[in-house]
Order: sequence, then structure tokens, then C-alpha cells
Amino acid sequence: MNVENTQELYLLVMNAPVGICVLDAQTLVAEIVNDSFIEVAGKPREAILGKFYWDTFAEVSPYYQSVLETVISKGKPYSINEAELSLIRHGKAETVYVTFVYAPLKDNTGEVKKVAVWVMDNTLQVLQRHKVEESEKFARTVFYNSPVAKLVYTGPEMVLVQANEKMLEIFGKGDSIIGKPIMEAVPEMQQTHLFAAYQHVLTTGEIHSQKAARIMFVKNGSPYYGYYDYTYKPLHDPKGRIHGVICTAIDVTQQVKANNSLEEAEQNMRGAVELAQLGTWTIDVATNGLTYSDRLIEWFGYDPSAQNYSEVIPILLEEDRQRVADAVAWGLNPESGGLYDEIYTVIHPITGKKRILHAQGKTVFDPEGKPVRMNGTAQDITIQIELQTQLENQVQQRTEETAAVIEELRATNEELEQTNVQLIHSNEELEEFAYIASHDLQEPLRKISTFVQLLEGKIREHLDEKSAGYVDKIKDATSRMSKLIRDVLAYSAVPKDDRALVAVNLEHTAKNALEDYDLVMERTGAKVTWNTLPVIQGIPLQMSQLFFNLIGNALKFRRPDVPPRINIHCSIASPEEIRSAHLKEAMSYYKIQFTDNGIGMKPEDTQKIFSIFKRLHGKNEFAGTGIGLAMCKKIVQNHNGEIDASESSENGAVFKVYLPAKN
Repeated sequence: MNVENTQELYLLVMNAPVGICVLDAQTLVAEIVNDSFIEVAGKPREAILGKFYWDTFAEVSPYYQSVLETVISKGKPYSINEAELSLIRHGKAETVYVTFVYAPLKDNTGEVKKVAVWVMDNTLQVLQRHKVEESEKFARTVFYNSPVAKLVYTGPEMVLVQANEKMLEIFGKGDSIIGKPIMEAVPEMQQTHLFAAYQHVLTTGEIHSQKAARIMFVKNGSPYYGYYDYTYKPLHDPKGRIHGVICTAIDVTQQVKANNSLEEAEQNMRGAVELAQLGTWTIDVATNGLTYSDRLIEWFGYDPSAQNYSEVIPILLEEDRQRVADAVAWGLNPESGGLYDEIYTVIHPITGKKRILHAQGKTVFDPEGKPVRMNGTAQDITIQIELQTQLENQVQQRTEETAAVIEELRATNEELEQTNVQLIHSNEELEEFAYIASHDLQEPLRKISTFVQLLEGKIREHLDEKSAGYVDKIKDATSRMSKLIRDVLAYSAVPKDDRALVAVNLEHTAKNALEDYDLVMERTGAKVTWNTLPVIQGIPLQMSQLFFNLIGNALKFRRPDVPPRINIHCSIASPEEIRSAHLKEAMSYYKIQFTDNGIGMKPEDTQKIFSIFKRLHGKNEFAGTGIGLAMCKKIVQNHNGEIDASESSENGAVFKVYLPAKN
């Protein structure tokens, strides 16, 4: 372009789509300014046109005046993209981002006559980009510093592209796994449902969530089973296509284990309540509300809709009412220690039946010492009281010739009452209950049995057939209760003490157990075979009890007229068997298998039989208390092992005991 053609230059500048200001190269006075330049500059036209350029833009002259001089002297243009400038626009300082060019305009001789300043305002784009960058930076900060485990997968191979520290802790891995397919980075995930869940989200775009999912990871070379709440959400590219998944996870292992322990404790407590045939109740102090079990509804004849403690008092025998009310009130007083303990009689409002109940309670206080609720149990002791009374009456009738026996029986009754008081004060905890039931009741039962035998010897010939039958029932019941108590004692006495571990030769253990069954084996024609059994680290008494119970179980549950055949076989457990038994895969285990040809069991009963007091047959079919196999399980688990049961190919039973080869 001929810079001497002023009209042509003017038209070009004024119609340009970008801001342009044309300066005289010698004076740097603005000769032409278009509207776009004025808009970017934020100054009126008269402040620019005909004015020395650096007077108008004095705020940026320290940075660009020398640059412009170089452009004029050397005749080469200068440009800068998105320069940050502090300009006085509309009377106040503003920061703008502009792209501008200093372009020299030469005449036909090549001499620079003018300079065109080209400018474009990029402020909005730059600020928007900064905002996006800040947002992305914030998102990354939140992602990597989140207290919740997070990761991002992409592609069909589930490539791990991002993972925060919490997620790496769950995996038990370092950040070296970033960028790898998850099945390569965390191989154990091949055994989980997570890959299938990922593919489903990647294909359908549906969010997938699961609570308390049980997932196995390998940490420090050993399998670790944890529980996690996790969510898979799809990630979309700018075109809306799903290209990955973001996962958030929360480790809830401790909560799940705590809940499981609580449920197990509650189940054990319910079992104890059922075993002792107890009713349970709770009084809400604030509302005087009452909640109670079905057994109490039956005993008291409650209307199931009754929910107030005051509705219970009229059901009590009249002479007991005030005493019970006073005892409850005292139990709610912190000075009492929160204990309530009473024996009273209730009269069923419909049937008129009387029951003698022994009730105990414990008050829960708030931090200020105010009562919140009283929890308690009640036991029907009517039969015990009636039996005691009946025995006393029978003894009293013959007191002249049996004075010594009566005196000793009275002393025994006093001991029994003392034992009952100890049982009452110890019944707050299940373990205390088991201890009392297992120890303090054995002696009174033995004496009752002895005195019944003495009494029978004295009065047998004077009893009619019905009374003699009653005495036999007392003897049978006493015998069964004594057996149950011994078994409960044995079960509760199984300790877990690693310090007691010594070398135990299972060959000797098996032989000793068979010696105890010599007579039974001779009578039934039983045969027991085994291969070489190892020496393990264990508790000798518990190992003897384990072999005694399992061999005895096979001898007891035999088929009629079929001689029992029992085989004990020991081998090293395979990795699959260890994994199936949920044992530590990094350890080695002996598998000791007991196989018999007895009556066997149904598949659905193979787990039930290890529950305490669980019986698959009536007591008239096979004697027992349902504690033997529960004790076996407890012993094996005390030795960091496991036991399971299944059907035998010969229609008998198979018990597999897994014990550590090295403890």
C-alpha cells in the first residue's frame, strides 16, 4: 500500500474489523483512529487523535516505548499475544488482556513513514480461561485431597488414570499403578464383580452403587477382606460420549465388623434368653412406657396394645404390688446402683392362673445421673417353687423317721437360695450367666439328685405308680440338666491363649481318644483307620476334646445294624481349599478329614450343626445337648483354623478340619 495515499489508508483503517491507530513515525502523533481502537483503549477520540501516543498511554510507556522505537528504526513489526496491561479506561485503572501488533508502514524507498498499532481485546476469553483453569485446579485439589477414596478409569480395559491417596491406601499400592489397566495393577480384582460393574456403567451410562460390598485386596502379601460403600458414575467427553468412570469409595470395614459383632452378641443373648426361658422388658422413665417380649404377654395376659408400666401393677398379687413398685422406684435411684431384683406373683386376668416370677433389672443413667430407662428380665420359677414345696411337704410327712435327711435337705435349700441370689446378681452379662449356670448349679443339682435317691429309698414302697413316675421324671430331668451344665461349662471354658501352644502329636491324640471308646467300638463293631497324623502347635487338652467329640459324633450317629467305619486322613490343604475356607492364603494348613458311614445330614444343615444348642434330631432318637460340634468349631478357631461339614459319598458325614501347619 502507498502510505502517501492518505485517503486509501484512512478507509482501510476505519473499516478494519480490529482496533487500529496510525501514528506518524517521526512525531508518534496519532493521525487515524478507528472505533474499535477507541473501544479497547477506553479513552475518548479527542484524547488520542492528534496527540503524542505516549502522552495518551503513559501508563504502559515504560514497557513498550522502547519496543516501538525499535520497530521504527529497524522496520520490523512486533507482536504480542494476550499481553496483560494496566490501562486507564473510562477514568479508572483496569487490567485488560490484548493482542497487539506494531506494524511499520514504509514508502516506495523503504523508509518507515508511519506505524500502525493493531489491537484486539482478549480480556473476556482470558478471564474465562483463567476461570476454567482455576476450576480445574480446584477440582484436582478436591480430588486428590478428598477424605473419600476416588479414582478415574477410562477405556474398555479399565485403565487407572487418576487415584487419590485414600484409594491407593485401599488398594495397598503406590502411585506406580497409575496409567495401568486395573487387572494388571490390582490382579486380585479379577475375582470380584467390579470389572463387570464398570463395563455395565461404561455401556449403559447408568450409575452403579453398592453398600458394604465385601472385596478382597492383597496387602503386604496377604489377602485382606474389607467392606466398602462405592459408586460408579459415567464420565462424558465434550461430545457427550461415555469414555470412563469415576469411582468414589468409603471403607466401612470397621463399622460392618462392629455391626456383625453386635448382631452376634445379640444372637447369643437371645439364645441365652431362650435357653433360660426368660422374658424381657424395658421401662422408659420419661414416658413411663413399657416394652416387653411375647413371653411376658403370655405370662401376664397383657393386651398387646398396653404400653404403660402402670397397667402392669394391677396384675400382680395384691400383697406384692407396693413392694414391687417401691423396688422399681429404688432401682431408678442412683444410690441403689440402678439394680432391681424382686420375686412376685402375677395372676392372669383371663385364666386366673398364678405364676411366680423372678424379675431383675438394671437402670441406665444419663451423664447427669438421671434415669433414662430400666432394662430387665423375668423368669418363671413357679415349677421350681412348687417342686420345692412338694418335696418339702413329702419330707415333712415323714419327718419323724427322716429328721436327719430333712435337716440336710433344709440346709441344701438354703445353699440353693444362696446360689440363686448369686445367679440373680450375675445375670447382667451372658458370660456371667454361663459361669453361674455352669459352676454354682452343679453342686445343688448333685445334692438334689442324691436326696431324691435317699428319699426314694425311704419312701419308694409307700409311693403309688404315679408318684413313683414323678420321682423318675425328677431324676431324669436332673440328669439331663447336669449333662447340659457340664457341656456349657466345657464350651465356655475353651480359652484362646497363644501362650499355651505346645507341640501336640495328633497320632497320640487319636489313639487316646479311641481308648475312651473301646467298649462302644467293641459293642458296635466299629473300625477307625488313619494315615500318618502330624505334630502341630496347639493346646493338648483342646486337641483331645476335638478328636474325642468328632469320633464320638461318628459313633453316635450310626446307621442301625451297620458297623461304623471311620477314616481320618491328613493332607496339606490346597490353595483353593484355603481360599474356600476363608483362611490366610499366605499360610499353609493341614486338612484333617473325618469320614464316616453314618446317617449323614442334609446339605442345608451343614452349617447349622456348629451352632450352640443346635440339634437335628430329637433327644429320644439320639442323646446329647447340641454343644459338641459348637465346641469343636470354637477349638479349631482358637487355633486359627476352620471346620466345615458335608455329606459323604457313602451317605455318611465328612468333617474337614483345617489347622495351621506352622503357627
